[in-house]
Amino acid sequence: MTEFSRYWRVWLTFARNSLVRDMTFRMNFILQAVSSLGWTAMNVGFYLIIFQHTPSIGEGTGWDENRFFLFIATTWFINSIIQAFFMPNAQEFSELIRTGGLDFALLKPIDTQFLISFRKIDWSQLTNFLVGLAIAAVALHRLANDPVQPMVPSPLALILYGVFVICGVLIMYSLMITLSATSVWLGRNQSLYNFWFYITNFSRYPMEIYDRGWGKPLYSVFTFVIPILVVVNVPARILAMPLSPRADWEWGIALWTALVTVLSLLVSRWLFRTSLKSYRSASS
Repeated sequence: MTEFSRYWRVWLTFARNSLVRDMTFRMNFILQAVSSLGWTAMNVGFYLIIFQHTPSIGEGTGWDENRFFLFIATTWFINSIIQAFFMPNAQEFSELIRTGGLDFALLKPIDTQFLISFRKIDWSQLTNFLVGLAIAAVALHRLANDPVQPMVPSPLALILYGVFVICGVLIMYSLMITLSATSVWLGRNQSLYNFWFYITNFSRYPMEIYDRGWGKPLYSVFTFVIPILVVVNVPARILAMPLSPRADWEWGIALWTALVTVLSLLVSRWLFRTSLKSYRSASS
């Protein structure tokens, strides 16, 4: 058995156990799914109201109603994956440290970061992913049938979109595991969810709206220091707008996204392993 197949089988076991646990408490699962759908519906209604008063998000940005809903669908794709597969585990990491449960994770014959990252899955959070698919399908259909300027994404655009959605997920995961690793030094890190909420709020809007006036420092910080703006903007832009013609800076941002994905994974991996060296067993 190869190393990959071994880890794949372990992940499938985690996924199955999480699904069994969710189905044991079906009403709780249903309520969580309904709550997620309600939040999504309120967001859709909010943006529909906004587009009754303006043709686009940001003057001259090109993010009209249909394109912006592709942007929002991309946000839900990435956030729902993070919240389903990684958030439950990241939130429990500090508790494992406090109670000594991390001792048992370190003794397992499997990579500790893998075990910490994938042990639990919140399947109810994937409801937003399904809603995102529906909204993206409607927006693409409306763009394709636009009487003035119809647009159908090319096969290459669809492939690149999938690649950069994965890049966005990996960048978000790296930020999350980095924040979780600080729990080893802090003991308890209760600000994880709040930090996640603030960060995702910045990534929910086109980066052009920050690139002016007082927003320029935010644009620079959240593009090149904590590259949260590229997470949604790059894949959404690839899907919502023709690949050609494109400004040079757009291709530069895409290349930066690919580079920062690799860098963020390496840095978060190094920081996580470094934090474990500072861990003191509950029995010590």
